[in-house]
Amino acid sequence: MNIVKRTDWENGKKNNTDPYGSAIYKYAEEWADIMEAEITNGARVEDIARDSSHEADTAGLTGFMYGAAVSILSNVWKYGEALRNWHNLDTQIGNEGEKANKEGGVLNPALMTIGKTRGETK
Repeated sequence: MNIVKRTDWENGKKNNTDPYGSAIYKYAEEWADIMEAEITNGARVEDIARDSSHEADTAGLTGFMYGAAVSILSNVWKYGEALRNWHNLDTQIGNEGEKANKEGGVLNPALMTIGKTRGETK
C-alpha cells in the first residue's frame, strides 16, 4: 500500500488495536492493495473501488466500518482523494456527495432514507 502519510497511518493502527478498529485497518490495507494492483495495470479508482471493496471484505464489515476505511484511506493513501470523491458521489442520496467533495469530507454510508428524498416529487 502506497502510504503518503506514514505517521497518521501508524498512529491510527496503534490507537485501534481492539477487534473492531483493527478490522477496519486490516480491511483498508487489503482494499488499497487490491486496488493498487489494478491501478498498476491502468485501472481507475472509480472503476474498481466497488468490486475491490467486496473482495477485500472477508470479515463482513458494517457500513460504518466501510466509511471509516474510506476516511482513513482518503487521508493516508496515494489514491485516497480519488477514492473519497468516488465514494461521496456513489453514496449520495441528493447532492450531499458533491458538497462533501468540495469541502473535503467523507459521507457516512451507514445512513438510510425511508420514503421520498428531499426534492423528490413522485
